[in-house]
Amino acid sequence: MQPETTTLSQNTLNNTRSKFLVSALNGTALYVLAYYLVWALHQAARFYVSRFYHLRGNWDPSRIVYTLSDGEWWRTAVVAVHGIGPVVCLGLGVVAFRWFWRSERAKRGNFKLLLLWVAFHACNAVFGALLADTFIQSGFWYVPDWLFRLGNVMNVTLAILAGLAQLALGYFGAVAFLQAHDSKTVMRYANRQLMVVCTLIVPWLVGGAFIALTKINYITVQEFLHLAMMGLLVTPLALGCLNEVFSDTVRKPQATQVAWSLVGLAIIIALTWRLALSPPVAFG
Repeated sequence: MQPETTTLSQNTLNNTRSKFLVSALNGTALYVLAYYLVWALHQAARFYVSRFYHLRGNWDPSRIVYTLSDGEWWRTAVVAVHGIGPVVCLGLGVVAFRWFWRSERAKRGNFKLLLLWVAFHACNAVFGALLADTFIQSGFWYVPDWLFRLGNVMNVTLAILAGLAQLALGYFGAVAFLQAHDSKTVMRYANRQLMVVCTLIVPWLVGGAFIALTKINYITVQEFLHLAMMGLLVTPLALGCLNEVFSDTVRKPQATQVAWSLVGLAIIIALTWRLALSPPVAFG
């Protein structure tokens, strides 16, 4: 009887590992898709506002770079072009989370997790970006600096508050993140540490590395910091998941299998983004 028991146990272990690997791959694809959706809207909004104010610049795979001299800027233009992206992302994040919470969390499938990653990336495009951009005094940092003109101490204070807000939102998002998964094996509390690694840490690190590689030769320190700032959300989110005993899922969960359509779509969008903006698109 012992060999049979050992075989069954090994099969169960292999099946569990397989499900977590699948979850990690699908989660990474969703992470990348959500990233490009959020930042495409962010930069598209900035591009159109820039054209509205007849500003000159170039749009490359990593950022929009302006070719105006310091004397050609005025307060309204600075606040508008650097503030429109975060405003759009804030609205997108609220819509995505409400959609998830009210309509999708009790349904099966990957769409609900995509909505949640969109909400998380949108959060990072506001709070994480303000903190990151304050370090290098660029991007979103220009908005409070030119809008309030209260000095560097106030700018740093606002950035720290933004970082704390991101930490808090990450921790309190744990229950929502747990409800975004179908697999009973993944949701089992005994597997919670493995779940955190495969569905949170791996998508953040591997997804971020993939995004950076597809923007090689263009990626900037600013975008590296934006990708890193997701850690301010992912880390407390992971801690919240570890502390939360919630382990229920939908009654008839979707089979745990690789969503090749999502994986392929993530790769296609990343490459299309690179090709469409390389060489950079000039405007103005």
